[in-house]
Amino acid sequence: MPKKKVLIIDDEADFCLLLKTYFVRKNFDVHISHTLQEGLSELDQFEPDIIFLDNNLPDGLGWEKTEFILKNHHQAQLNLISAYQYNPSLLTKFPTVRIWEKPISMRELNNYLS
Repeated sequence: MPKKKVLIIDDEADFCLLLKTYFVRKNFDVHISHTLQEGLSELDQFEPDIIFLDNNLPDGLGWEKTEFILKNHHQAQLNLISAYQYNPSLLTKFPTVRIWEKPISMRELNNYLS
């Protein structure tokens, strides 16, 4: 059975390394992009099963690409992440999307995967 694929789009290197280490230990194939442009390019090439997309990236707001990603990569589970509190109305517009606030707990990730 092929490994599930995770794409992390976030400019915080330590956070990316933490998530990557977690998912690699769970036997996932993990790619990391540190800019929105790199991440959007990686979506087509890597075809991830799970996406973690930060909002505040050096070249734009990741969350503004939510609708585009859901339309063009509907097979992927999209997770939006931010270090700031979010507007709960986003959840009603995109019910399949999960929003995470940093820091993310490993317990929550375990629950998410089970």
